[in-house]
Amino acid sequence: MKKRYGSLINGSWVKHKKTFDVRNPFDNSKILEVYDAEETGTLEAIESSANAFKEWKKTSAEERSYFLKTFHSLVLKNKKSIAQTITKESGKPLKESCIEVEYGASFIEWSANQCLRNCGKIFESPEQTKRMFYVKQPVGVVAAITPWNFPLAMVTRKVGAALAAGCCVILKPSELTPITALLLGELSIEAKFPSGIFNIINGKPDMIGDILSKNSTIKKITFTGSTKVGSLLMKNSSKTIKNISLELGGNAPFIVFSDADIDLAVQGLINAKFRNAGQTCISANRIFLNKEIYEIFLIKLKDRLKKMKIGSGLKDCDIGPLISKQALQKVENHIQDAIDKGAKLEFGGKLYKPNSLLFEPTVLTNIKQNMLVFKRENFGPIVPILIFDKDREAIEMANNTEYGLASYFFTSNPKRIWSLVDDLEYGMFGVNSGKISTYLNPFGGVKESGLGREGSLQTLEPFLETKFVNWNF
Repeated sequence: MKKRYGSLINGSWVKHKKTFDVRNPFDNSKILEVYDAEETGTLEAIESSANAFKEWKKTSAEERSYFLKTFHSLVLKNKKSIAQTITKESGKPLKESCIEVEYGASFIEWSANQCLRNCGKIFESPEQTKRMFYVKQPVGVVAAITPWNFPLAMVTRKVGAALAAGCCVILKPSELTPITALLLGELSIEAKFPSGIFNIINGKPDMIGDILSKNSTIKKITFTGSTKVGSLLMKNSSKTIKNISLELGGNAPFIVFSDADIDLAVQGLINAKFRNAGQTCISANRIFLNKEIYEIFLIKLKDRLKKMKIGSGLKDCDIGPLISKQALQKVENHIQDAIDKGAKLEFGGKLYKPNSLLFEPTVLTNIKQNMLVFKRENFGPIVPILIFDKDREAIEMANNTEYGLASYFFTSNPKRIWSLVDDLEYGMFGVNSGKISTYLNPFGGVKESGLGREGSLQTLEPFLETKFVNWNF
């Protein structure tokens, strides 16, 4: 690995005046330095993308598919080294990072296949002298802004689809985990991507985000991150009427009914809660247990948590470190707020190791709806538990949030399943499962969890414009 990484602009690595350090959250050790693109590098990337788009948009679907399939093969070929990099800069366990590489690669392959299926449509005209049809064309230069917690998968989901649609992409990865994206940049060069179709810049998110969202050359913003930042990008993008996709915060309910398979539900909660130490937007955030199964569920959950290993992601562990001191402070504040308002600490609740970012899985009971752990996204290994009696009570509590990304529930009643899908205000559901993410699901939420969907059959749609033709001949 290089000691320093520049920006990838027009197919070459470009150095800038300033650098910043990327550190391992497990021990705060320096991994390497990355150049800060600042305003100059950002504008260079925009110009490069605009010039490259003139030719890339004319390429055939078969050509674009070929480049992406080559890229996909290279990602899988380098799975081990990429996974190690993901773990070093994000802290997640290596086994999770390996899964992320495969998951992220699946988006590239899916996009490569879907671009061969992109098509317009011819309508039956009401007049014999007319032909009516529409075609779909790439929207233009795309700015993709991605988060730290999935430094590969969130990149490939956006970049793969945008390139497949015929767009050029400027990627701004998180400043906390930029190295994985830069490794993808290396592989894009190896895959012989035409210069300028895929540019990568790093630096201060406020400044770069401001330029990308206001620049008129950028025709599309796709962002995954906080609702606060998404709202700002939406506001700034409105000045040039940009197309925008937003995948924002979550506050996922996890509901277990009295007829559920308890062992399956406990395993589902482990899957939905503790991946990446609870630092995912679809993590189970509020756990609702029917009063009839509350005690047995709690006993089984504690037994499982006692067996979970905490430590370095490069070792055989189940839970790695939180990403930063700010993340740790948020977790501690949420726990203390809950205890101050009457919650009971059932398990964990403190640092696993002094002067580290390793935090114990924590279970809180007697949760009230005025507590931060209920109202806000915890983004950590906290399990706040509430008890309910009737279905309607669980549904109303679950919907009592401005977020609406993911929801999980466990029941053996088919009628209840259909009712919950109708009544819960969320964009994605895990039914008797704590795992919902694949390239096949249209990923996104409702309410303040975002706009639009990415992945699935409509994976290219966010990056395409529809042109209608009424031809009188």
